[in-house]
Amino acid sequence: MKMIKISMLALALGLMSFSAIAPVQSLVSETEISGTAASTIAWKAETIDVGQIPQGTPKAIVYEFKNTGKTAVVITNVQGSCGCTATDYTKEPIQAGKSGKVTATYNAANKGAFTKTVTVTTSAETTPKVLTLKGTVI
Repeated sequence: MKMIKISMLALALGLMSFSAIAPVQSLVSETEISGTAASTIAWKAETIDVGQIPQGTPKAIVYEFKNTGKTAVVITNVQGSCGCTATDYTKEPIQAGKSGKVTATYNAANKGAFTKTVTVTTSAETTPKVLTLKGTVI
């Protein structure tokens, strides 16, 4: 008799754990939460190899991109990986379907192979984009 009561109690508790509760539906879409609502950037190239460049001559590398989203994109920050790389970029908002650019100017002071990065932060993406430039100073 005691065994039947324990079995019935276990069965009742087990059945209560399977109660049907409708999932809560969010009123905010995933894209609105992540901050990428309809804005995207398509880079022409994320890595540029400039080949051989002469020592003592700064080399400008231009990274082009297109706003393939539906809203304007603003570049909020561009940072070179070292003091030997100066940066410039499109300052005004890049409208949907339009293009912009980021320019990295490498100071070719020391001979040898180099690999540098430029980190670009925009209003379109939550994670900054890291662009790479490489080559050899002769």
